[in-house]
Amino acid sequence: MNWLISHGTVLVAQPSPDPRAPVTWQTLPDHHVLVRDNQIEAVTPTLSSNWQPDETLDATGCFVLPGLINTHHHLFQSISRCLPAVQNASLFAWLTGLYPGWRAVDFQALKIAAQVSLAELMLSGCTTTNDMMYLFPRGSDVRLEAVLEAADELGIRIHAGRGSMAIGQRHGSLAPDELTEEEPVILRDAERVLRRFHNRARLAMQRVDLMPCAPFSISRELFRDTLQLARAYGALCHTHVAETLDEERYCRNRFGLRPLDYVMSAGWHGPDVSLAHCVHVNTDEIHQLATTHTAVAHCPSSNMILGSGIPPVVEMLRAGVTVGLGVDGSASNHGGHLLAEARQALLLQRVRYGAGSFTAQDAITLATVGGARLLNRADELGNLAPGYAADVAIFDLGTIEFAGAAVHDPLAALVMCHAPRVRDVFVNGRLVVRNGQLTRVDERALAARLNETVRRLYR
Repeated sequence: MNWLISHGTVLVAQPSPDPRAPVTWQTLPDHHVLVRDNQIEAVTPTLSSNWQPDETLDATGCFVLPGLINTHHHLFQSISRCLPAVQNASLFAWLTGLYPGWRAVDFQALKIAAQVSLAELMLSGCTTTNDMMYLFPRGSDVRLEAVLEAADELGIRIHAGRGSMAIGQRHGSLAPDELTEEEPVILRDAERVLRRFHNRARLAMQRVDLMPCAPFSISRELFRDTLQLARAYGALCHTHVAETLDEERYCRNRFGLRPLDYVMSAGWHGPDVSLAHCVHVNTDEIHQLATTHTAVAHCPSSNMILGSGIPPVVEMLRAGVTVGLGVDGSASNHGGHLLAEARQALLLQRVRYGAGSFTAQDAITLATVGGARLLNRADELGNLAPGYAADVAIFDLGTIEFAGAAVHDPLAALVMCHAPRVRDVFVNGRLVVRNGQLTRVDERALAARLNETVRRLYR
């Protein structure tokens, strides 16, 4: 199907010969976006009489930008957001407080939780997400298929992470043993989902990545074996690193290494590896990230809510580190609005480095081009240019939230104001949000189903 998105103010990234160079953005008033099937055909101020769209979407008075990319999430955690027992806890206490409620999670609970988290992302303009699903209770029917089905039904592009926890309380870690798996079981199932679902084709809607949970729940051998398996299938690897000082103390005491040194000692570095958080990294470690082309997923709201600290994102970017943006799990963020996360990234870096250190352009780069680079998809996602995926987010600049601001600078308004719900979203050329409503599911029915699931799990 061919679309014409007409008369919008269109945001495009200007190409650079250096794939890690700072991004220059250009705002194009009264332009048209032409979509042919699942790709951008052109961004143009004039229309040829030869272009005959099947449908036209009027974007007059709207800001049209590349679909946003979320690089770190735990979709299942919408079952646990605002749980009173952990509202004021730091990471380790938060985890130990959440684990008991996760024992009863089953396939249907996982699927509805994932759908709610995905719906919230989509309604903020997100078109691609990754997900680290590390919860596989022993005896449960939980499988990664629940997340893949949820994404397919809503129409969002996903990197579904087969996560893992192998070290439990019996061996000095945090998770109850019944929430861990034996390493051979993890590797067998990881290879199963890679064989069945991992699609390496350009513009693929579903890819599978391998995502061991954290240094305190995975052995060095499993880190190593997971990386080897992922590389055999051309998949990416992702894990948590250097999120809190508790994690740093744990790694020093158990391994004699800082968290980043520990995972890198298992070979976890390179352009196919990304690390969530990296709050507590020093100058030498930032240099390591840059020289090994290892990417970082920045999750500001989660870091703030858990009191984990302020990661040195400004220094990472100056050093040439690829940085994407993540909302993190709903239980540590309590929301999934990716534009709100971009605003938090801007505010948090300014708290640490000063008012001129991090701009609205920097924030939108993290949420688009940065995420595409992290996912090794910089030539297909994160921009509106010919040949790129037809992943488009459209915001109405006439709402009260943008009043006054959009006249001066629509890009800054998008990040610095409190952005409302997106108006329209295309993913892979298909309209999945129209006039602020999901096109494939009933939003209120979805919310009601999750509420009932939460009552069942926490009765």
